Amino acid sequence: MTASPRRYHITTFGCQMNKADSERMAGILEEMGFQWSEDPNDADLILYNTCTIRDNAEHKVYSYLGRQAERKRQQPELTLVVAGCVAQQEGEALLRRVPELDMVMGPQHANRLRDLLEQVFDGSQVVATEPVNIIEDITKPRRESKVTAWVNVIYGCNERCTYCVVPSVRGVEQSRTPEAIRAEMEELGRQGYKEVTLLGQNIDAYGRDLPGVTPEGRHQHTLTDLLYYVSDVEGIERIRFATSHPRYFTERLIRACAELPKVCEYFHIPFQSGDNDILKAMARGYTHEKYRRIIDTIRSYMPDASISADAIVGFPGETEEQFEKTLQVVGDIGFDLVNTAAYSPRPNTPAALWENQVSEEVKADRLQRLNHLVSIKAAERSQRYFGRIEEVLVEDQNPKAPTQVMGRTRGNRLTFFAGDINELRGRVVPVKITEVRAFSLTGKIAKE
Repeated sequence: MTASPRRYHITTFGCQMNKADSERMAGILEEMGFQWSEDPNDADLILYNTCTIRDNAEHKVYSYLGRQAERKRQQPELTLVVAGCVAQQEGEALLRRVPELDMVMGPQHANRLRDLLEQVFDGSQVVATEPVNIIEDITKPRRESKVTAWVNVIYGCNERCTYCVVPSVRGVEQSRTPEAIRAEMEELGRQGYKEVTLLGQNIDAYGRDLPGVTPEGRHQHTLTDLLYYVSDVEGIERIRFATSHPRYFTERLIRACAELPKVCEYFHIPFQSGDNDILKAMARGYTHEKYRRIIDTIRSYMPDASISADAIVGFPGETEEQFEKTLQVVGDIGFDLVNTAAYSPRPNTPAALWENQVSEEVKADRLQRLNHLVSIKAAERSQRYFGRIEEVLVEDQNPKAPTQVMGRTRGNRLTFFAGDINELRGRVVPVKITEVRAFSLTGKIAKE
């Protein structure tokens, strides 16, 4: 009698980098003979890929873990793994808190999952959080989508923003070579993928750690050079990239995005605060004036470009006047989307130790006011789509209305329209927009 295959379940918290890591780890588990289980309670191996950017993400992990630790006391053969940023930050302290855990591994170790699990199956409790040189990625991810894919181009971050835990949990910047990135994209093109998002915690830093300078004395490998290098990969119809840092965002990069037909007119550039003193306290390395100039330059090349951003309210010491400058930036620029958050003190970051913390009530009030303005401006920005014909890359069925499919415009706006997913998945369809909302659109297939 053959034993039934072992089953695994991965729960992912946090950013796109984590989603990309989870897909790679799922690929490794499937190569090891594991099968995906939708229900964690049916799985023999449960992996939580964690995020530590905000406090509540961390609390969520502990509550999930508590439930499975209890199950493990009844079923000792269950394997429990915590990966990602909480694992890196807490290390062995996690084992003290949840002794039922089999393995704690930081994000730099995602590619080593097989070797580390083999140590677990030999009876060890494993902690892998030491910094490593990330080996070039030969894992085959189990990708969630059949149409769009993430491709990591740079791991880690060398910035030292005073609120951010990422550099201490994801390590120093390590760029992949242009050849490895292009090879992965070519493979995706062969598999029928249509869109690639190039990912980095600070993607504009791409290539700074790779050898080589041009005769003019600039780095030979920059994000701009990479876009030119991969822009003609066969089969790939759209290219996006995230996340950008205003300090390194150049006009040369903007020009490349305008020139290269496959690169979408969509930019995600966090501004974090509209006040220069707060930006300085955050160690962001730019002013709100510089940020506004970047947006003006983008719009001078691509008037219709979609722009999204991140903003933090209630950073230590933020006054009402300083917060109002953030509102002013949102009001003046008119973003398509802003991811907003109330400041949350993170371990091992300078700002967490400062005396001038803002009260939770003030943070909640500012967050609500900011979100309200973001929605109003996004709804105004959406008006430009009404009646237009937009190219929509169809990704999936609308889970809330099975007769509809959904996809994104080049500007990354989620769009719904009637159609058969089996016929349309992976196709770019001209859609006439009939309804606009703050963050999504509805339309119907335009007659050619």
